[in-house]
Amino acid sequence: MTINVVEKQPEPMLKVSGLQKYYSAKQPGAWRSKPVKAVDDVSFQLYEGETYGLVGESGCGKSTLGRTLLRLTEPTAGSAVYQGEELFTLSSKSLQTYRKQLQMVFQDPFASLHPRKTIGSALTEPLVIHQIGTQADRYSRVINMLRIVGLQPDHYDRLPHELSGGQRQRVVLARALILEPKLVICDEPVSALDVIIQAQILNLMKQLQQDLGLTYLFIAHDVGVVRHISDRIGVMYLGKLVEEAPTDELFANPLHPYTRALLSAVPNPDPASKRERILLKGDIPSPLNPPSGCSFHPRCPLATNICREKLPQKREAAANHYVACHLA
Repeated sequence: MTINVVEKQPEPMLKVSGLQKYYSAKQPGAWRSKPVKAVDDVSFQLYEGETYGLVGESGCGKSTLGRTLLRLTEPTAGSAVYQGEELFTLSSKSLQTYRKQLQMVFQDPFASLHPRKTIGSALTEPLVIHQIGTQADRYSRVINMLRIVGLQPDHYDRLPHELSGGQRQRVVLARALILEPKLVICDEPVSALDVIIQAQILNLMKQLQQDLGLTYLFIAHDVGVVRHISDRIGVMYLGKLVEEAPTDELFANPLHPYTRALLSAVPNPDPASKRERILLKGDIPSPLNPPSGCSFHPRCPLATNICREKLPQKREAAANHYVACHLA
């Protein structure tokens, strides 16, 4: 008799359900404000040890989603369960404990570093806040972290303006890792760097992931960069997650028209290979006044009446491949 053994799916490290982040904005002549739906009903799961890439045009809500998960801005609605604990209901004191496990790398390293604090002070500050180690222990820990991210001990006494862009990005990465977190949210961590330095930082992040057992939520608008580092990719448009799939599957079989347009813009290094370039007409609609039905229909070349009238629901079109489109 043959016994079929069903492999149990691991529990997600982070489970996000129905996340919403609305801002209120008052229009000229209106007597009450309207909600700006920066993040609108986003759900996804993040598993330990993987890199989940979040990609989309500027203004689609990627960065707001990342900041909301860490409660740098408070959510309007939804749930974020991290290792069985609901993050959005934690008290300030309990949240500080979880901050050691969840850290963020910000987009602009120069803006996120205090211009008058040395690199050593910037890296020591998280250890002081969380009361970790003695002064000697903290110094030793900071020097070791500088070496881990590819910097020298003499960077300890330097100021941010004395470093290059790539070095500052390494410092910001070191500051996020100094508390030994399990999950790191990376908000456009290489967008301000040239291509060579981008490759160095991405390779460093992949090596650190292996050495330290990290999990990444990697936010970017560059699809090529996201492809290089991500195990799975989620595509956002106007505050909504419109497609989600393993990286190779998404590039081999994009189902949403917006995803196809994004992938068609990725440069192809093979001059002999021809690929259709899909040009989207018009601009992204305002989140203050989103269109009815599918939010992508004003720019979609395939839109039909149902796209204009009915909001598509995310469904599983193939194994682990989810899409929110009537036509997929």
